Amino acid sequence: MNEESRAERERPSQLRPRFVVAGTGSGSGKTTVTLGLLRAFARRGLNVQAFKCGPDYIDPAYHAAVTGRPARNLDAWMTSSEYMLEYYLRSSEAADLSVIEGVMGLYDGKEATALTGSTAEIALLTDSPVLLVVNVRSMGRSAAAIVLGFQVLEPGVHIAAVIVNCCGSASHYRTVKAAIEAACHIPVIGWLERDRGLDIPERHLGLLPAVERGELEPLFDRAADLLEAGTDLDLLLEIAAAAPNLRHPAAKRIGPEEVSADGNPSEESPQAVVTAYDSAPVIAIARDAAFNFYYADNLELLARAGARLVYFSPLSGEGVPPQADGIYIGGGFPEEFAAGIAGNSIFLDGLRAAAAAGMPLYAECGGYMVLARSLTDRSGAIHQLAGIIPADTVMQEKRSALGYREVTARADCLLLKQGDRLRGHEFHYSQMNYAPGEPQLYAYDSHGRSGSQPEGYVSGNVMAAYAHIHLASYFPAAARLVEACRIYRGRKTGFTQ
Repeated sequence: MNEESRAERERPSQLRPRFVVAGTGSGSGKTTVTLGLLRAFARRGLNVQAFKCGPDYIDPAYHAAVTGRPARNLDAWMTSSEYMLEYYLRSSEAADLSVIEGVMGLYDGKEATALTGSTAEIALLTDSPVLLVVNVRSMGRSAAAIVLGFQVLEPGVHIAAVIVNCCGSASHYRTVKAAIEAACHIPVIGWLERDRGLDIPERHLGLLPAVERGELEPLFDRAADLLEAGTDLDLLLEIAAAAPNLRHPAAKRIGPEEVSADGNPSEESPQAVVTAYDSAPVIAIARDAAFNFYYADNLELLARAGARLVYFSPLSGEGVPPQADGIYIGGGFPEEFAAGIAGNSIFLDGLRAAAAAGMPLYAECGGYMVLARSLTDRSGAIHQLAGIIPADTVMQEKRSALGYREVTARADCLLLKQGDRLRGHEFHYSQMNYAPGEPQLYAYDSHGRSGSQPEGYVSGNVMAAYAHIHLASYFPAAARLVEACRIYRGRKTGFTQ
């Protein structure tokens, strides 16, 4: 046995109380149940870590608001299953309980006949019991047939308990509970009545500012109150505690050094990874209500690769921090704050100056939109923006793109060498219209369910696209971006290493 194999065998297995909240489909109520459970367990004094399956930024924002801890995404298509498990174990290390919210229905994912990209895939890879949320509106014994079907489709998935949602009355609950338990031999541990006070706001328009202002606290508390009254939380904790022990996978190459699964930085502060030395390149990250779509581990991977991360808020009138050696503008809702962004000349002038100076500037989705010449919002108002990219953004009433993407670099760029690939996803309501006659400097060939097409923009050290990429899908990308920032810093200061 070689030393690596021996070390892997000797890694201690670790107890991680956990469960997955899955739905029979979108709209079943899994987010409401998750939020209520997070708040209810937090009231008991438990340190609860929330996770979200798949490429989602909105639900993790809810989770963080309820728990006071950064929420995490788990995705075994964008990243490897080994990385996903290591990330889960590291992120849950200090938690008393982990609650993993699913995506869509339990078995819905990237493929029609496999579990790729589904909640069930994450449940299997983390060996987690599943709490199935079933909407039983206008339904009696038929609810048992639904649960039974979910059990039979993938017997390896451990559906441990059921919560029924949208019950008409306590009597209705007793009926469906008896039917499900008789046919499926698993406990129905609780219920939620139909309640307009549990309606979650529309997911697109100005949602995150409402979270930040605390406007959803009544919803969180209402969901917790109802679940505490109608759910056997002690039994659910027993189910979570009975989840099998997990073993850390082997160390993974995640940057310029080998970093082991139990040698990682604090999840609370990506900056904690970097020793405070003057030569560390600084990446300035726009983060506020307009720009907030960042995977926590993307930021951590940049920090592990040697960057020092600093944050600034364009909506608060701030400009690019003067110590910046690179800029990262993520997605979000710039269209909802376009007037404020357009009015922040310090921010826009700073972006133009940075691009002109050759500073690395990377932008995704909402950030891509801000680098364009203008943004036309849903009311038809036109807002003048950075003008670094020769294009104009127009908001659409219908969604323009949704789904997983694998992107291939058309040429050497900030993140990749020509032909290198990253995985991520697209989700936007806008369209980027390039000026007639301008050369189309595409960043990627982007492949999704509907085929492949060119996407994004790259010119010198400016790179932007609609795709929200995951750096853990190709670790050298983080190191490449940080190295570009280090080279710029050396040129700026006259210092070379």
